[in-house]
Amino acid sequence: MKKDRILWADDEMDLLRPYILFLEEKGYEVITATNGKDAVELCQKESFDIIFLDENMPGLSGLETLALIKDIDPNVPMVMITKSEEENIMNMAIGSKIADYLTKPVNPSQILLTLKKNIHKKEIVTEHTTSTYQSQFGRIGMQINDSLTYEDWVEVYKKLVYWELELAETDNGMDEMLKMQKTEANNTFTKFIKKNYVDWFEHPEKRPLMSPDLFKTKVFPLLDKGEKVFFIVVDNFRYDQWKVIREMLSEFYQFTDEGMYCSMLPTATQYARNAIFSGLLPVQIQQMFPNLWVEEEDEEGKNLFEKDLLQTQLDRFRKKYSFSYHKINDSNSCERLIDQLSRIDNNQLNVCVLNFIDMLSHARTESKMMRELANDAEAYRSLTLSWFKHSATYELFKAIAQRGYKVVFTTDHGTIQVDNAIKVIGDKNTNTNLRYKVGKNLSYNKKEVFEITKPSVVGLPSPNVSSAYIFACNDDFFAYPNNYNHYVSYYKNTFQHGGISLEEMLIPLVVMEPK
Repeated sequence: MKKDRILWADDEMDLLRPYILFLEEKGYEVITATNGKDAVELCQKESFDIIFLDENMPGLSGLETLALIKDIDPNVPMVMITKSEEENIMNMAIGSKIADYLTKPVNPSQILLTLKKNIHKKEIVTEHTTSTYQSQFGRIGMQINDSLTYEDWVEVYKKLVYWELELAETDNGMDEMLKMQKTEANNTFTKFIKKNYVDWFEHPEKRPLMSPDLFKTKVFPLLDKGEKVFFIVVDNFRYDQWKVIREMLSEFYQFTDEGMYCSMLPTATQYARNAIFSGLLPVQIQQMFPNLWVEEEDEEGKNLFEKDLLQTQLDRFRKKYSFSYHKINDSNSCERLIDQLSRIDNNQLNVCVLNFIDMLSHARTESKMMRELANDAEAYRSLTLSWFKHSATYELFKAIAQRGYKVVFTTDHGTIQVDNAIKVIGDKNTNTNLRYKVGKNLSYNKKEVFEITKPSVVGLPSPNVSSAYIFACNDDFFAYPNNYNHYVSYYKNTFQHGGISLEEMLIPLVVMEPK
């Protein structure tokens, strides 16, 4: 096995002989230099896994040596060792992106800890993470099987996302094990939804927090207290995606209420998001405000009346709050909103819908390049983080925090990467969504879907008297028999929404307060 190589530059090398022997006994190869010039020359000829530099050497100082070695090998971790505790030297060293800073006299355990942090961190973290997940695997499996309530499922999903993010940081070979456990969880969650979903609507007191409840339970109470609120909906946003942008937002916000709510079915904009803004179930929107409801077969956009629907909710609850509504489809429109913040500052409520993630999801389906860039959930999260970090959206959140708004951050539904095609037959009026179908002449295997033959019972409109809804479960998607193979290969492994899964239904709902 190749030994890890250490370069140690110090003009008092004779005094450090015990340390050298200690490291060699631990299996390291240590090469020494007594000045900065020799250290630089060694780096020009050889490569090292880590470099220790004394700050106060004759000739080239430690900081000067560090800069020259950075030009040769910018990626090698370098540790500054100094007798001085002067703050300016410490600042310059840290500003030069050193790996660690040690003050003499150092002891062997400090040196060993530095080596573990900078050379062995990845394998130590991998080993620890893998063994911890393996020990938790059986416990999570039991929790999946014992989950009898909605709250149980929230806890299961949080644990699965936690381990998905933890394992993604390591080379652990646990991917298939976790994938198997997520599939088991989604299969069992589907059974839970099939058993309880209709009952939630027949007995609303049993229902968890769902799409029509958000303004009533999360937004209006803040406004009633005199808070100024920004309500932000990121379309098509999953809980794991929230977790990867959370750290960036924590720079400006503290999270006073961080949880999830349950998206209604279908987990699609036309139903779930319109329910959020109206505070009504879709069938109620259709009946009470037919001019604001767009039928499945209509060609126009399904989310054109969100501002009007919100106004109906405010009127129904006799809320006189002034509000603005903004739909953000690109960076330019986001920058315009930032510029407008001073003009809308007097509003008690400002609403913003961010559509980027939905566009990313659709682009990934249609573009071969985007499929390569987001070929799995981990890459999809990475793209989400990159968008948030480099788009005007990050600046929007920063500007909102500076103006002192409370922020209610959420989404209308999540999305799942589909894998397994299920055959369904429908007439020409059947909708095109891959995760749910609504129509009067649907043919399907009842064991493979969740069917609703009386849509009004769960708050859904019926395009026809005999219309039924069917929902795909876990990572299934619907495919028509004609041109079946082409259809399946085109949509397999794309991110879709509309059906039943933990990813689509259990979604982030966070109240944030500026720091």
